[in-house]
Amino acid sequence: MLYFLAATGATGLELFALVLAFLLAVCIGMTLHEYAHARAAFSRGDDTASLMGRMTLNPLAHVSGMGLICFLLFGFGWAKPVPINPAKFRNFKKDATWVSVSGILTNLVLALVFSGLWFFLGPTLILAENLFLTFLYYFLYFGFIINVALAVFNLLPVPPLDGFQILSIWLSYSNKFLKFMSQYGIIFLLIFILPIINGTSLLSIIYESFEVLFVLLWGLFL
Repeated sequence: MLYFLAATGATGLELFALVLAFLLAVCIGMTLHEYAHARAAFSRGDDTASLMGRMTLNPLAHVSGMGLICFLLFGFGWAKPVPINPAKFRNFKKDATWVSVSGILTNLVLALVFSGLWFFLGPTLILAENLFLTFLYYFLYFGFIINVALAVFNLLPVPPLDGFQILSIWLSYSNKFLKFMSQYGIIFLLIFILPIINGTSLLSIIYESFEVLFVLLWGLFL
C-alpha cells in the first residue's frame, strides 16, 4: 500500500494527507466492524464485550497497532477480536450467526456509503487544487475500497475470520472441511493473498470485482 501511495507522485504535505486519509479510513472500517460484533452480541444477551469496554466507537479499543502497520505496508491487516461468550446467547445458532455476519454487513454498508460519496463528489474534489479537498477525495476512495476489502476478507472460511465462524456454527465439529481449514487454512489464505496471477492476487481480483459492482450500481443513478 505504501508503494501505491508513493506511486501517486505525491510529496510532502500531499503524501502526508494520503497516508492520513488511508489510516483514518482503515480505523473507521475496523472500528465499526468490531463495534458491530459487540453490539450484535449485546443485543442477543451477551454483555461480555460491553463489560470489557469493547462496545464503543473509540478506535483505541479496537485497532491493533501491528494490524494497522500491516494494512499500511501490505494492504491488509486486522483488529483486536471482540470477546464473545456463546453460553449467554438465547439461541446459539441464530445469535452466533448474527454476531459473525454483523461485521461483514457493516463493512458492506460503509462501502456503499463511501462509494456513493466518492462516485458523485470525487470528480469535483480531484480537480480542486486544495490540500483538504485532495485529502477528502482519497479518504472517500480509501473508505470505499478498504470496507470492500474487509467484507470480502472476512468472508474467507479461514479461522479466525467470520466466514469460518459462520460455517463452524452450522456444520458439525467433525466436518472434514472444517478440520482441513483449521489445520491448513493459512495455506489457503496465502494462496489468496500472494500475487500469483500476473502479479495480482486472487483476493485483489475479488476486491476489484466488488468495487466494479458498486460503481456500476451508482452509475444507474446518472
